[in-house]
Amino acid sequence: MTRQKQPPKKSKSKLKKITSLHTAHSESTKPIKLKNKLYKKELTKLQIELVKLQEWIRYKKLKIVVIFEGRDAAGKGSAIKRITESLNPRICRVVALPAPTEREKTQWYFQRYVKHLPANGEIVLMDRSWYNRAGVEHVMGFCTSGEYREFLRSCPEFERMLVRSGILLIKYWFSVSDEEQERRFQNRIYHPIKHWKLSPMDLQSRAKWVEYSKAKDEMFIRTDIKQVPWYVVNGDNKKRARLNLINHLLSMIDYEDLSPASIKLPPRQKEHGYMRPPLSSQTFIPEIY
Repeated sequence: MTRQKQPPKKSKSKLKKITSLHTAHSESTKPIKLKNKLYKKELTKLQIELVKLQEWIRYKKLKIVVIFEGRDAAGKGSAIKRITESLNPRICRVVALPAPTEREKTQWYFQRYVKHLPANGEIVLMDRSWYNRAGVEHVMGFCTSGEYREFLRSCPEFERMLVRSGILLIKYWFSVSDEEQERRFQNRIYHPIKHWKLSPMDLQSRAKWVEYSKAKDEMFIRTDIKQVPWYVVNGDNKKRARLNLINHLLSMIDYEDLSPASIKLPPRQKEHGYMRPPLSSQTFIPEIY
């Protein structure tokens, strides 16, 4: 199939308008509400660009890792969903690892993450990552002080090694204010779908807010390196955060539009005496709706 290479057409004009609205009201406690119609319109434009980016990554055999870290209830999961919902799961996959097993606890710390790194033409989105050691493991005492200090020493070198191997590593930190995090926690308590999200670790993160803040500050000092800097996402408004994040992610990779030329469907094969089996031979699900 012939492919046409065109300069990428990115949706930035409206986003600039959204950003300026936020900046103009930065001194107020609450920015101007983003209308749902405008949000959906901009999100659709950005998701189309994500599909173009995906095809470019596959075509050029690039290897992309995007790390999502931040406060609990800061909007990491919903941002990841908006990125992946229009992409091919064979190309873009999400890695969200559970707590390490007893065997994994005896391995080199980065070992269980390495096996999830991308091959050529793949994107890996990490919902939490090896930075668990700098945050929850350190604050909750799940690792020793020696293991914590070793992580802070070795993590920058590990990430530089990934970059030298040809991986593009992008790190996002989702920031949320105390008031907004509290509001979201309260909402989760009574929401029939969201209350399962409140794990014991989430409750501890609220109780140990200052310790987590100190751990985050130290993590930034030690791991905000030139080759792989941290990019902070203002997560107080989830819709704005999603748009700004996707817009920034698109800007990180110089891609081209590989949209195929107009497609003409071939004629469907004629049946030539083929007889379908009766519908009564198949088991259909109940049509409740």
